Amino acid sequence: MLTLNKITKHYNPGTVNELCLFDQFDFSVKDGEFVAVVGSNGSGKTSLLNIICGSIDVDGGSILVGEQDITNKKDFLRHRRIGRVYQDPSKGTCPSMTILENMSLADNKGGHYGLRRGVNKARIAYYREILEQLGLGLEDKIHTQVGALSGGQRQAVALLMSTMTPIDFLILDEHTAALDPKTAEIIMGLTDKIVKEKQVTTIMVTHNLRYAVEYGDRLVMMHEGKVILDKSGEEKKRIDTDEIMGIFNRISVECGN
Repeated sequence: MLTLNKITKHYNPGTVNELCLFDQFDFSVKDGEFVAVVGSNGSGKTSLLNIICGSIDVDGGSILVGEQDITNKKDFLRHRRIGRVYQDPSKGTCPSMTILENMSLADNKGGHYGLRRGVNKARIAYYREILEQLGLGLEDKIHTQVGALSGGQRQAVALLMSTMTPIDFLILDEHTAALDPKTAEIIMGLTDKIVKEKQVTTIMVTHNLRYAVEYGDRLVMMHEGKVILDKSGEEKKRIDTDEIMGIFNRISVECGN
């Protein structure tokens, strides 16, 4: 279980632009949950992910994984057990390396590197097999540089790479936002398939309200560093996109937009 306990986070402290985004913020995610997080710009969605991943420090509070306090744990140590897929398809993969080379690196995540070949030829058949399951024909492009792939193909490879080794959490940071609608649908289908097969605890930030409603077993809406809606199980199943849009519109009016 992931627990954020009384998190406080200030941006630009001591300046005229100082902002207290989180003030005694509490948030928890159960093991195996697939949580979709929505909210307007500045609501704290991405900051929440960055705090979990250790990309930004907190000013107060604690972050627990089970009973282990990881508040002061360096980000590169956290990432040994966290898979993250970014909005930009160019992140999360090395464009000058082939699909095979990228997957070989991901396959050794958290392991040791020495003076040996970076590609384990004994694993190539396995890489082809899992690429074939994506249904994008990437198994036939395993020796192609990732930079030559389309955005959707790169995102599919990044998604696959993020879950190749055992992880505690999969973090999806608006991972379909930069894709065309058809490709985004493919990536969301792949996401749902991988999450269910791996049974990995997943937090997905998205601006697509339909995806937030249709995917996952819990929906959270944030506003100004607070959770203003939190529905799971049967309650989430009863929510529709129009209801979520209505809440967004009310918030927009209240903020003077």
